[in-house]
Amino acid sequence: MATLTSIPTDHTFQSDNSLSKSTSFSSQPSLPSLPSLGSHASTSPLPFYHCAATIKGHSSYVSGLALYDLKTLVSCSPDQNIKLWRANHNELSNIASVVSKSPIKSVLVSKDQTIFTSHQDGKIRAWRANLKERNQKLLLLAILPTVKDRFFSILCPKKYVQVRRHKRCTWVNHADAVSALALSHDNKLLYSASWDRTFKVWHTCNFKCVESISRAHEDAVNAIVVSKDGFIYTGSADTNIKIWRRLPGEKIHSLVSTMERHKSAVNALVLSEDGLVLYSGACDRSVVVWEGGGGQMVAVGALRGHKKAVLCLAVNKDVVCSGSADKTIRVWKQEPERGYCYACLAVLEGHAGAIKSLAISFWDYFSDTESELRDERNADAYFVYSGGIDCEIKVWKFLVPKEG
Repeated sequence: MATLTSIPTDHTFQSDNSLSKSTSFSSQPSLPSLPSLGSHASTSPLPFYHCAATIKGHSSYVSGLALYDLKTLVSCSPDQNIKLWRANHNELSNIASVVSKSPIKSVLVSKDQTIFTSHQDGKIRAWRANLKERNQKLLLLAILPTVKDRFFSILCPKKYVQVRRHKRCTWVNHADAVSALALSHDNKLLYSASWDRTFKVWHTCNFKCVESISRAHEDAVNAIVVSKDGFIYTGSADTNIKIWRRLPGEKIHSLVSTMERHKSAVNALVLSEDGLVLYSGACDRSVVVWEGGGGQMVAVGALRGHKKAVLCLAVNKDVVCSGSADKTIRVWKQEPERGYCYACLAVLEGHAGAIKSLAISFWDYFSDTESELRDERNADAYFVYSGGIDCEIKVWKFLVPKEG
């Protein structure tokens, strides 16, 4: 049974814009070749935030978080459990759960509310939540690659690819853990990235594998995101980010460019809603900000302050959250009047271990006091959800003053 601890009192903390010195790295700034974008004091009033709840429902670390709808959160873990949580003011209750057959690396929810999970066994599983009946549950829709896909691939020798020095497998199968998932803007295509150095493309209507990019990177692919205009961004342990696109009339994705700025493994990628800004987090403790859109992304600077590796990222409008192995979440806000500058609005502390997953959504229900505070500060309201190595999910309420 999951337990939840609510924190009824509200707290307002000071913004943290200092550049902390690392205890596990050199005292030199991460990526000194890039200018710091987050070292200036915010011109906006200080934000209001507090930890509204702590949920204990997993027996291993929380590897993925995704929003099912504005009031429902999906979590997953290497404990093989997928859980749905329904928010009600300062409480989250577990409304449905299912046990899969393999440790789970990530979770993604499509526009039609299909839940996709990626697994250590190289498979992807699709689920449908049945929340209307009294007996709420998650139903397995498909396992990717499907039996049909595997069968026809096995029969054709040309469908086999080299995945390791002495190992071959059919092109529809990932040969290692599936680390990340992404969806096209129209939700017709699912993209999967894997530690086997490949990424694959699947139809969401019939779950058929339609493309596999072998040796997309020289090391494990840890992150993948897709822009509205069809550009694919992959981040790898080989320190590089690559941009891919399927050109008109072509059947496969081609490499557009390689972005080389990080000095160690790239762990996380996230795109702004308009696709013009890409954020990348890596083991070098930095979040690099890339601007331009499409195949012309340029590194304009880095967000610094984390003392250890950046493991996960989340974005909503102009608010960016970064989670780190230093047990903290940093909340950044772009300040357009200062060009490329970002203010570090807050450092969220409370987890007892590294932050492995993040999600952010609008906060749409308030107590009377919270409503008055939001109106008084002319603020946007957010929920930030964080999952950690400590097996906990924390729910943070956040008010960010609007511009002007």
